[in-house]
Amino acid sequence: MKRFIVVLLVLTLMTSAVFAKEDILIDFSMLTADDTGQNPATIMDYGSEAGTRYSEDEKSKMVSSLYIENWEVELTSSSRTVLNDRLSYVKEVSVPEGAINFPGETVIGIRIHYPEQSFNSYGFVKPPFEIPAYATHPGDEEASVGNQFNGYGVLKNVGVIKSVSINVKGMNFDQGIAVVLRDEQEGRINVPFGYLNFEGWKELVWENPNYITEVRNREMRRSALYPTMAPSITFESIDFYKDAMMDGGDFIAYVKDISVAYDLAVLENVDEEIDDEAVWGILADREEERRKNEIKRLGNLQVLRYIEQQKMHVDGDGVTTSGDATTAE
Repeated sequence: MKRFIVVLLVLTLMTSAVFAKEDILIDFSMLTADDTGQNPATIMDYGSEAGTRYSEDEKSKMVSSLYIENWEVELTSSSRTVLNDRLSYVKEVSVPEGAINFPGETVIGIRIHYPEQSFNSYGFVKPPFEIPAYATHPGDEEASVGNQFNGYGVLKNVGVIKSVSINVKGMNFDQGIAVVLRDEQEGRINVPFGYLNFEGWKELVWENPNYITEVRNREMRRSALYPTMAPSITFESIDFYKDAMMDGGDFIAYVKDISVAYDLAVLENVDEEIDDEAVWGILADREEERRKNEIKRLGNLQVLRYIEQQKMHVDGDGVTTSGDATTAE
């Protein structure tokens, strides 16, 4: 009888086990700049989309990256004024060495200036460009094809999401916080974390209410093994929300990283008698096509921004001022 109870307990634990793995989706401590003023791991060269009217020297300057201070805060249209836009931005912040949490690490500091009027308002913290899921690091011959942003806002082979967590420093504000993700079909996933009415660092966790841990309760389906592209998720934005009853004006927060726990969409490291991709190359062709489309779309937007920057007023010291940032020409 005792042996039967032990076996039953083991079987119960096995069938109710958590099957998800957990990875960091984006870690802001990895988004610092080198001596060129860009983050080398996430550099995007969009000069090839600029056309022939620009010189090679101008095209060489048409680069961007996920360096923290390239990020921006976008307000909802009803909240956008010259003042609110100018006072809403992000900064690279170093945590002191003696701090209890994340000593010596770099985090993203966020300032949002909400309208003083009594109406709902959002502030969206976004990267300088839509993070491409299939980009390859330019000029790096040893880089894995299509994997430049893996771990820098992109996770591949993601099945059902079990949970999402964010390390955030609250300042006793009442604003709400959410993270928006994008799947491989361009669908948006809104992940709410509640409110920031606490002080200090805290890991906020969203648990997927539809995640099923019991194998026997899961829907079993057979899927074609090839040529099926493994699903992925990409970071879209961190959203901060103020409702009409909350005070307007300045809001401050800090974020360290975002992690995702998920099931694998496809089992990894499974031995196959035939390497289907080596024979047919279908997935490589699909990824290459998506990669080209992503770069073209991102490049067109960044070129427009480059042109607009060239039009801006430059003072006597050769300095262009845009929002809170000051750029030497």
